[in-house]
Amino acid sequence: QVQLVESGGGLVQPGKSLRLSCAASGSIFSIDVMGWHRQAPGKERELVATITSGGVTNYADSVKGRFTISRDNVKNMVDLQMTSLKPEDTAIYYCYLYQPRYGMASWGKGTLVTVSS
Repeated sequence: QVQLVESGGGLVQPGKSLRLSCAASGSIFSIDVMGWHRQAPGKERELVATITSGGVTNYADSVKGRFTISRDNVKNMVDLQMTSLKPEDTAIYYCYLYQPRYGMASWGKGTLVTVSS
């Protein structure tokens, strides 16, 4: 069983930056994929970005060039640096962990990001 705890959400003006962090604990393996999903009001949850332990990244088209995901394999942490934020980035952001060994995905409780002037 794993636990994912997010931090760093808040209210930010359009065009500004914000950094989210997620600490994972429990049985974490090097083959596990970590990342972020988000869910905006009235919309389905969507993938934002993922990263493997080897540093291979994947981004949603809507955030490419603005968001950067990074991972600390020793501390089992994953960060999301968000720049040039837009009102449409407003959502609850969930830390994500996919464990191929078990075929299971886990999410944290989420942190709210609000982009508004």
